[in-house]
Amino acid sequence: MDVIAIAEPLLARLVSPASGAVEAPVAIPFWLELIAIVVASISGALTAREHKLDLVGAVALAVLCSLGGGLLRDVTLQVGSVYLLEQPLALPAAIVTAAVVYIIPSFIEQQDRLIAVLDIFAVGLYSATGADKALVYGFNPMICVLMGFFTAVGGGMLRDVFLGKVPGIFQRSNFYALAAIAGGCAYMALVELGVSHVAAVVACVAVTMGTRWLSLHFNIMSPTDEDIARMMPRRKRPTEGPSARREIAGRSPDALAERRERTLASIEERREQERRSEALSRIKRIRRKRDQRRLDV
Repeated sequence: MDVIAIAEPLLARLVSPASGAVEAPVAIPFWLELIAIVVASISGALTAREHKLDLVGAVALAVLCSLGGGLLRDVTLQVGSVYLLEQPLALPAAIVTAAVVYIIPSFIEQQDRLIAVLDIFAVGLYSATGADKALVYGFNPMICVLMGFFTAVGGGMLRDVFLGKVPGIFQRSNFYALAAIAGGCAYMALVELGVSHVAAVVACVAVTMGTRWLSLHFNIMSPTDEDIARMMPRRKRPTEGPSARREIAGRSPDALAERRERTLASIEERREQERRSEALSRIKRIRRKRDQRRLDV
């Protein structure tokens, strides 16, 4: 009963709206948001070039990658303002970045390692801001983590859908979506413990980048096509001992005779296959010797 009494408030906290919603979202410097938008736009523009799309396609994919996750979050929440419309520089930044990368991609492609680091940094930042916006409007922690997930990887998911592919976050790979979820969980846990929102954002980014790095360093892949039943020990049929003898003794004579005939037929078939194989080998040796004699002559 004590365990139930302790668990009930925690479960109620997860499935009910947050009681202590904050008054305003965490203040993220715009230059950090701009870095995240630019990096996501670069990814979209490079993907457009790989698929031989034109400039319009590159701009569209860049906008989807950089702002699609936030748009998906705002449409799902249906509260507050839409970030794409509220921030006047977000859409121009994505469009300009896409145009520059599409026209002169050689310099950007050489900075692949830097782009990869900034990309996972943007994922962590998006995860924190998405979770924080849901928290502002009083949603429970589970919904906040989900909104952070949508904000972080929703843009890439929409990009793949527009290209007619299975989204990369649904395929076996190193941790990417799971890193975003881990960052969002870390953010919500720290906020629930009373840590300042700025420190929670920093921890979210650190956890996201750390999870991604560990996955790449140790080549940890997301699980797929696993069956736990294969790992469980199976009961083997007895082949020796009193139980096996009782099982054999319990069979009828007709069944034993039929099994003996099948066994003998199988042995005879294998012997016939061996004889045929040996005959073919003998013929091949004779032909090789005959051809060698012709060459000698």
